[in-house]
Amino acid sequence: MSNQFLSEDPGVRPHRPMMALVLGNTLLSTVPGVSGAGATPEKTLLTPVLDAELVTTGAITSISARPDTPTGCPTPATITRSMMELTDLSPVLINAGLAHTPTVPCLDVYGIPGGDPRKEDAVPHAALLFERGEAVGRLLSHYSDFLMLGECVPGGTTTALCVLRALGYDVSVSSAFVKNPVDLKEAICRDVLARIDATGARGPLDILRAAGDPMMPVAAGIASAYSGEIFFAGGTQMLAVAAVLKALGKRMPRLATTVYVRDDPSAGFVRSVADVGTTAYFVDPNFAGIGHVGLARYCIGEAKEGMGAGGALTLAYLMGHSPEEITRKVFDFIQKYA
Repeated sequence: MSNQFLSEDPGVRPHRPMMALVLGNTLLSTVPGVSGAGATPEKTLLTPVLDAELVTTGAITSISARPDTPTGCPTPATITRSMMELTDLSPVLINAGLAHTPTVPCLDVYGIPGGDPRKEDAVPHAALLFERGEAVGRLLSHYSDFLMLGECVPGGTTTALCVLRALGYDVSVSSAFVKNPVDLKEAICRDVLARIDATGARGPLDILRAAGDPMMPVAAGIASAYSGEIFFAGGTQMLAVAAVLKALGKRMPRLATTVYVRDDPSAGFVRSVADVGTTAYFVDPNFAGIGHVGLARYCIGEAKEGMGAGGALTLAYLMGHSPEEITRKVFDFIQKYA
């Protein structure tokens, strides 16, 4: 194992960087056992709204809640927020289809939460959301030359599994749980693929309509129309978006995520990145040596990634902040909640 902060230098030094996060829901997160991004399956639907509050304002404001998991592991959104403070960036939030109205300003593409793809088309307006994503991509191009694009969709690794498999990739996916609920995800995926076979969804946007979540067509649209350099911040979910772009004949962004996604033995992420044909950079914020018992849980596989955390760490580094400065900022920010 290398002790490098970033697995390799992507050779990018952004002049006008922007961090954007696409928020959405899928009803799959309410299936018990699918998502670790909430205290209960029903509460996973609120998580993107709370994460958006945290990365925008530095605090969860609409309910009384600490930004950590039941085991005391700080959420990925706390990491993203600490990097926004360090880099003095204001994140752009995009509402792709939320169950709850956001409490902070967002760009809205007027989507709805993703349905259960075992029973119905999950994103009936996927093609329209792709077009609206393109409009957002053109808009953001005017204000930046480098876009780090992440997401928050509880349950989204399960929709990512369905989409990647439907596109023909033999992949596994990661999880926010220490123990990945692989059997449950596989069972859901089998049902979804059977439904796709029966209904004949073939093209990439048809597959998103049948099996995806609202974040995917919006993020794909943004990436296809953005004129500057774009990286995807995240693991399997953003890899699924990259695979959709490849199937559409568009350029595929490179990915920036954490070593905790790379090192998840249940996911095989490095092989999946190679199969899709893009490049991933892995950031190691040294949470084992930071002196915080909650952050150390990332090293045993809890949380791993989310709300663009790996991309935010990478962006701070590309903007010239040292690994020591970055790690100290994460620690100091989280200490405010201790």
